[in-house]
Amino acid sequence: MPLVESIDLTELNLFKRGKVRDIYDLGTQLLIISTDRISCFDVVLPTNIPHKGEVLTKLSTFWFHLTKDIIPNHLLSADIREFPPILSNYKGILSGRAMLVQKAEPIPVECVVRGYLAGSGWKEYEKSQSICGIKLPEGLKQADKLPKPIFTPATKEERGHDINVRQEDIEKEIGKNTAGKLKEISIALYKKASEYAKTKGIIIADTKFEFGFYKGEIILIDELLTPDSSRFWPKDKYFAGKSQASFDKQFVRDYLEGLNWDKTPPAPELPAEIVKKTSEKYLSLMTLIMNTDDTDIKH
Repeated sequence: MPLVESIDLTELNLFKRGKVRDIYDLGTQLLIISTDRISCFDVVLPTNIPHKGEVLTKLSTFWFHLTKDIIPNHLLSADIREFPPILSNYKGILSGRAMLVQKAEPIPVECVVRGYLAGSGWKEYEKSQSICGIKLPEGLKQADKLPKPIFTPATKEERGHDINVRQEDIEKEIGKNTAGKLKEISIALYKKASEYAKTKGIIIADTKFEFGFYKGEIILIDELLTPDSSRFWPKDKYFAGKSQASFDKQFVRDYLEGLNWDKTPPAPELPAEIVKKTSEKYLSLMTLIMNTDDTDIKH
């Protein structure tokens, strides 16, 4: 299947073109299309990753179904046959990479849950022995499992990097009741997903959730537990004290960290070998999580 950098549906209203997804407004619904674009350090790279958009869509759909007992979500269908007639001319390009979702009012908070010490959490811990104001035990190593999962929210910035904040900060922003619910729901989602993933030989080190209001109730929106929003580590290769092997875009981040690039546009092209390995990692994760193979995506 050809790489998809963007999809222009000229008959429809383009609601937003994000770093990875193109979103179209269908009135009370949205069409979310996952392209093969990849971003790192909040910069879209000039190189696309084969099959990436399809993996993101399939995994999000899988997790939305698995977690709907915890909280309702915005997914209506990922089956092209159930999409509105106006999309019938685009079946070929949309199939496997698009979700029809309920429009909701987004809550402007990135709901991050960490079960292990990695990424920006590890960097913050090195400086202060805490993350987002949560004091942690002394002497933890990189990639150590935390005593229990912690909720470390971040602001949702339109431009630039999201900023880690404390629970009290989001309480001021969205209210104590809503902030408390987001924390409780996020940790419940992380625990359920982590327990499932471990049965497949995978550790979910951390992940990000997004929520919105629909008819006055909180629902889960955006993507869910994909290699773009989460850190997935192979359990059989886990060893605390170092950077871990992973099934996510940390592989690309690590490559870019080794370059003389200031993390501002334009980003460098990715070499063919990095592209190939990244695609393989995404496909491998999907195969393990969903008990499936990737033949329907590759052909």
